[in-house]
Amino acid sequence: MKDPYEVLGVSKNATDDEIKNAYRELARKYHPDNYADNPLSDLAGEKMKEINEAYDAIVNSRRHGSSRKAGNNTYNNSYSGSTNFPEVRSLINQGRLEQAQEILDGVPPQNRDAEWYFLNGTVLYRRGWFDQAYTSFATAVRMNPQNPEYRNAMNNAQRQSGQQYNPYRSYGTTGGCSTCDVCNSLICADCCCECMGGDLIPCC
Repeated sequence: MKDPYEVLGVSKNATDDEIKNAYRELARKYHPDNYADNPLSDLAGEKMKEINEAYDAIVNSRRHGSSRKAGNNTYNNSYSGSTNFPEVRSLINQGRLEQAQEILDGVPPQNRDAEWYFLNGTVLYRRGWFDQAYTSFATAVRMNPQNPEYRNAMNNAQRQSGQQYNPYRSYGTTGGCSTCDVCNSLICADCCCECMGGDLIPCC
């Protein structure tokens, strides 16, 4: 493997934030969505894999060989608690994100617990999809608010995406309809009815 610092285009004396920003810019540049139906998609995929591996190598090296705080990183490879997904965690540590995602996708929706959403968010974050990662992390926190690993990951993703955490919001992957959405729909329907001579529809 190439020098990970060279891959990210930063010096070995770069700060954690500088490394994170360099990774984020490269992830955006080589994001798979930018190369859909493009003959360069395979090359972009290989480059993205190289970027992920370089970032992981630097994070792991600094976590175990420096005084920098592990809290600056979204995924804590030194996690030693109980887990329902040891294989997924191992794959993420190795930078094998596609394989990790395949295993996660194979879990039925009704069996997806807080750790599933945390690991799903970790994969998304590593790929540079910060908004989606935040949504998944927030679901993990909502399901298990006492877990510091989940909350730390959510806070990191929040800084990247600019999202605001709302514990009363449903952060699941499936869409939903809130009371306000229902009221807005009724108001729109009322306007149409009035234009056509109908009666006023009361709103909640």
